[in-house]
Amino acid sequence: MKAAAEAQKRLLDLAELDSVIDRLAHRRRTLPELAEIDERSKLYAKLSTQVIEVETEAGDLAREQTKAESDVDAVRTRADRDRKRLESGAVTSPRDLASLQSEIISLQKRQGDLEEIVLEIMERREAADTKATDLAAQRDELAAALSVTEGSRDAALNEIDKEAGEVKSRRSALAGEIPADLIKLYEKLRDQYGVGAAMLRGGRCQGCKVALSIAEMNRIKAAPHDEVLRCDECRRILVRTAESGL
Repeated sequence: MKAAAEAQKRLLDLAELDSVIDRLAHRRRTLPELAEIDERSKLYAKLSTQVIEVETEAGDLAREQTKAESDVDAVRTRADRDRKRLESGAVTSPRDLASLQSEIISLQKRQGDLEEIVLEIMERREAADTKATDLAAQRDELAAALSVTEGSRDAALNEIDKEAGEVKSRRSALAGEIPADLIKLYEKLRDQYGVGAAMLRGGRCQGCKVALSIAEMNRIKAAPHDEVLRCDECRRILVRTAESGL
């Protein structure tokens, strides 16, 4: 392939712009905020699940407490009714009196047992409510921090995208000044090796950093200035400049 020496040198400018674009893309992918957001998002999801679980537990305990209190009221009502019967004098049979007194004692014991159950449920419910409140506060605090980090991420991405847009615009303008066949080869090599063209500096390819042999250097010296050369080692376009050592 033939191309003017000046056009070949422009490939080095193009390669530098491509390097900047690649660095910006890498920076975009590896923003510290991205890892931080990912970690905080996972923790937020975990806390949200825990809040739901504990709130569900508190709700179940509230219903359990209501039922237990209802049972206490039912036993208390029955015991009060029995005491009124006993105190009214309506029951005169010794046997019936003994049975009624025994039932009152049994109901009092049952009421005491149920009140203990209510108290235990209330304590568990209070603990669940407290835990749910604490977890919700942690979740909300994390949500606020996550929002700040997302704002920082968006600002950084906007800055990177703006710079990348400017560099790509310069690259497009520069590429338009280079012969189409040379650009096509450069793009093909860039896809293959990451860098499509490298300078020959001091007898060393700056793409693979390999020093060329004396025979290879003599071949390059003898080549016409408009001949597009390739590095034998890395196959990139080898661009000759005043620094090539020819």
